[in-house]
Amino acid sequence: MRDVPEVLAARIESGAAWLCHAWIVTLADDSRLGFTDHDEDLIVEGVICRAACGWTAGAAHQELGLDPGLASAQGVLDVQGPVEADIRAGRWDGSRIEVWRLDWAEPDLRVRIGGGQVRRMVMAGERLTLELEGQAARLDRVVGRSFSRLCDAALGDARCGVDLEAYPGQTCDRRFERCRDRFGNAANFRGFPDMP
Repeated sequence: MRDVPEVLAARIESGAAWLCHAWIVTLADDSRLGFTDHDEDLIVEGVICRAACGWTAGAAHQELGLDPGLASAQGVLDVQGPVEADIRAGRWDGSRIEVWRLDWAEPDLRVRIGGGQVRRMVMAGERLTLELEGQAARLDRVVGRSFSRLCDAALGDARCGVDLEAYPGQTCDRRFERCRDRFGNAANFRGFPDMP
């Protein structure tokens, strides 16, 4: 649950005109860049959030769906100069983004409303779209191998080793017997056929 200061909560509910967004990007080397949709630079979390090189108002949005922790942020970013060079050099790959809602007159009056790790970026002219992966997405990752009677390799991949040209049109049901009898590939079977 977010800890929203009461004064800020009241201003958010009233739709007050002095509220804005700030985005803080933490690159892989831990350097930080800041952007805001306000018309003047702001300092948020000790980072100068630049207005002249920032997102347009309302640029960030959450897309609801079944994918865990995914969101996208898009907007017009002045990608000329060092920012564009950093993006093209890959320094933004895997960077972390924090999104803040704040009172521009009192930047310490703020609440973190989201964020995540950059999973993908698309640049088209001056428009930059970031696909963010939230913390929940980490729970969906497979780490290591699963123990199963069935093979977890794909037919013909490097782990399987079967030459697909020698078996045109063949499919595999991932059972040990099929691997051994049809493909003569028991030594490369990637399952646990003797598992109880």
